[in-house]
Amino acid sequence: MTNRGLITAIAAVGTAQLLKVPIHYANTGQCDMRKMIGSGGMPSAHSSGVSALAVYTATKYGLKTPVFAISTMLGIIVMYDAMNIRRHAGEIAVQVNDLDEDVERLAGEHPGIHHKRRRERLKESLGHQPREVAAGALLGAMIGFMGAITAYKK
Repeated sequence: MTNRGLITAIAAVGTAQLLKVPIHYANTGQCDMRKMIGSGGMPSAHSSGVSALAVYTATKYGLKTPVFAISTMLGIIVMYDAMNIRRHAGEIAVQVNDLDEDVERLAGEHPGIHHKRRRERLKESLGHQPREVAAGALLGAMIGFMGAITAYKK
């Protein structure tokens, strides 16, 4: 016996990750296959997965069930985190990554022995803009609904 809700949620995450490549290409003209496995970007795979699970459970089991309540609360927490905490961490990473240039500029391009340039840059694309979360949620809702109605046919 398979867990159709889990499969539907994973399919939504995978679909969102795959869509990041052509959407990034349409916006920038650059084909970056790393978008398929990275965090951040359009649409939010996290939002897609939790929305698919919530819509699947609502359609299959009803709105008054504990399983729908749990999946909905999980979705709210995940989407809030993606839009706020993780996005702000990404914005802080941009500032930290720029510190080396700022120190060198303040020191007149000669920071001396007390400053070593960071070898690794912090990852800046951690979270999502609200529209990326909304797009992921809409994609996930559609996939969750399709997963539930196809489950009825079996």
